[in-house]
Order: sequence, then structure tokens, then C-alpha cells
Amino acid sequence: MDFLLRSATAPRRLGILSGSFHPITRAHVALAEAALAEVDEVLLVMPRAFPHKAYEGVSLEERIELVRRVVEDRAQFSVAVSGGGLLIDIARECRLHYGQDCDLWFLCGRDAAERIVDWDYGVGAKFAEQLNEFGLLVAERRGRYEPPERHRERIRPLEMQGDWNELSATEIRDRIRDGREWAHLVPAPIVEQVERLYVTRENRFRETP
Repeated sequence: MDFLLRSATAPRRLGILSGSFHPITRAHVALAEAALAEVDEVLLVMPRAFPHKAYEGVSLEERIELVRRVVEDRAQFSVAVSGGGLLIDIARECRLHYGQDCDLWFLCGRDAAERIVDWDYGVGAKFAEQLNEFGLLVAERRGRYEPPERHRERIRPLEMQGDWNELSATEIRDRIRDGREWAHLVPAPIVEQVERLYVTRENRFRETP
């Protein structure tokens, strides 16, 4: 795991927000800020490679720089790139940097929690065993996630202020493609960079014969 930004805290409980951040949105930031009611530090992390998709359009390096710019003035936030793509891989990398006694909690919305719990991890792999190494803090997203009874100690609700149901990176990219307003959906410090990386490139793509 390579850190672009490392908090000076020594957390007993670490929140981990892993994603493709294509681009990072105000909803991502709101989720991370809400988690500070439950954890001591939040790590925003991007895998070098995903198990189910590739980086397209905007590179890993460009996206992670946007993330760093958003949180660089926030003392309880860190930013890193991980070698592994699955949550269990990221959790084990975090152990090397945060210690065996740090309690790890991945942050996500209801829709992501359903994908995580129901994901096909391969023959003989059981998601329940991964919950021995990390937990999930799950925010409402078009509904509240109700975990299986056996997982409720390690999959817990995360309360957020405001309605973020419709805000996603996909919505931002769709607005850019359609020529609609989008700047209010990304954090203010990166509006100019998103303009350059997404809007300008989208326009160049359209102009290519």
C-alpha cells in the first residue's frame, strides 16, 4: 500500500472508503465525514486493479490526485493506493500499516453492501470468514440495508445527514456527456480539475472524426 497522504493519528478504529472515484463526489465526502462519528480516521483508497473492471477514460493516477486534493486539509483523512482489489486484500494491507489491534470498517451504501455480501468469492471462499478481519458501516442508499441476522455485529448502519440517494459518479459523467450542470455535485476544490479531465476530454472525443 502506497500512501499519498497519511494522517498523524494512531487510530484504534479505521474507516476505509474504497472505490473507483470516477470522479470523487460530494456524496463520497459526506459518507467519509459521517464515519468520523464511528471511527478515528478514514482512509480513502483505490486499488491498482479491480477484480471486475478496468480504469478507463481517466487514469488511476489522475483520479487519486483528485481525491488527495479534496481531503488534504482534513487531519483525520488519509489517501492511498492498494495492491489488492478485494476488500480482504485491502484489509490485510491495512494491517501492515495500522497494526493488528486496529478495528477495520469499510464504508459503503446499501447497494454496495448487497454486492459485497453476495459477491462470488470463488470455490470454498466464505464472506462470513472475512468479517473476522473487518466490518461494514452501511449508509442508506435508496433504502436501508438489513444484514443477515448472523452478520449484524459486523455489518452496522451508518447515519448520514442529507439526501445523497441520487448523487453518484455515474450521474456526474452522464451530466457531463449530456451538457448539463454538474459542478455542484463535486467538491469545490476539484471543479477545475474535473473540468479539465472529464469535460475537455469528452469534448475532444466528440470532435474526433
